[in-house]
Amino acid sequence: MLSVRVPASSANLGPGFDALGLALGIFLECRFQPASQTIIRARGRDADQISTDPAENLIWQTALAVAKDTGENNLPPVDLEIINDIPLGKGLGSSAAALTAGVILADSLLGLNWKRLRILDEAARIEGHPDNVAACVLGSIVASAIDSGGVARAVRLELSSRFGIAVVVPDFMLPTSKARSVLPSHYSKADTVFNVQRSALLIAALAAGQSSAFPAALEDRMHQPYRAALVPGLDDMIKLRAPGLLGCALSGAGPSILVFFEKGHDEVCDLVRQIFLRHGHQSEVFHAPIAADGYQLSAVQ
Repeated sequence: MLSVRVPASSANLGPGFDALGLALGIFLECRFQPASQTIIRARGRDADQISTDPAENLIWQTALAVAKDTGENNLPPVDLEIINDIPLGKGLGSSAAALTAGVILADSLLGLNWKRLRILDEAARIEGHPDNVAACVLGSIVASAIDSGGVARAVRLELSSRFGIAVVVPDFMLPTSKARSVLPSHYSKADTVFNVQRSALLIAALAAGQSSAFPAALEDRMHQPYRAALVPGLDDMIKLRAPGLLGCALSGAGPSILVFFEKGHDEVCDLVRQIFLRHGHQSEVFHAPIAADGYQLSAVQ
């Protein structure tokens, strides 16, 4: 039996819409082995929302899609146990983790022996954009893109040791399809330049540990202003200023909030919780470290 652990992820990071992501130390684990028939079990966080029907389970259906795409249609039945710690529907890349796990499942069962970048390319093709899956595969903070030939490209960097992150997860879900539906089809030149500048500034500031670039480096005009009506209190969270707080950003499509702070100032996360509470929502703070290594595949002991 093999086990693959795939980290949660937070995408966009403010201005880096569909381009930037980071891996979080919250995991989806899949234990699997060939079997006489496909049996899927699920436990852990939000396990009741994970389908154990092979015809509907995202991990298994992804594995079947990979087998079909590669011409290897003899994917054997599998005994699959899913152990989940990632909140579902909260902007923490749960679907990207499942897609990545499905690609790795197919790679292992079919003996394809794909390298990480090939795993990333296949997962990004299925997902449609590379930011979350790049973090799942490579870990840490990742800048990614699909090149003109349709191939996923990604570069990984380390977060400065001066900075910490946390995620504030509210008690409601926001479907990605709904969060995408409120975005415009076109952007002005001014707004596009605004985001390009801040994306570059954010990457440099995170890598160099330059706190003076914040909170400007997290400003965004491409997705957060349009999604504010879907996340009560988001405008106030983005405008938060406090000692040690670098800034807040919507995690992926939301509704969770990614908080950047200087080490030793974890208490700033309570400010976000208080805003959610004022709008009638409880929330939970995940002080999850950045997952440095991306997915891990190993034998079950």
